[in-house]
Amino acid sequence: MGHLGALVFIAAAILICTAAPVDEKHGGSDTKCPLTVKVLDAVRGMPAAAVTLKVSRKMADGSWIEVTSGATDATGEVHGLISEQDFTAGIYKVEFDTKSYWKTEGRTPFHEVADVVFEAHADGHRHYTLALLLSPFSYTTTAVITNTHE
Repeated sequence: MGHLGALVFIAAAILICTAAPVDEKHGGSDTKCPLTVKVLDAVRGMPAAAVTLKVSRKMADGSWIEVTSGATDATGEVHGLISEQDFTAGIYKVEFDTKSYWKTEGRTPFHEVADVVFEAHADGHRHYTLALLLSPFSYTTTAVITNTHE
């Protein structure tokens, strides 16, 4: 069953990457945005629109400070969350408000939020695309990390 789950996840990740129309902003790699987010509703098999999220940076004392926020558009994507200058090396947390999304869809979810915590720029300057596959009782995530200066 573990292999089947991995295959479903890979197929969904491919769908996330190809679900939106290809233009300057959506559907492909966004070289202008250092942090892009894509969310897919696994129940409907469609992009998840209007999922609100907060991006926070971990401070030296272990506390978190919110640096930006946003919401997914009709393609399930968020671009332009943070500028290159503000996306400095460090530990980041993207908190997706999954409960509100599922309530809007008429479902009762298990999770309040889905958190993705990661270290940015550990191996030099990179761009990050976070993909979240969402259901009312589970979520999974993956990241595409690109070196924009190669």
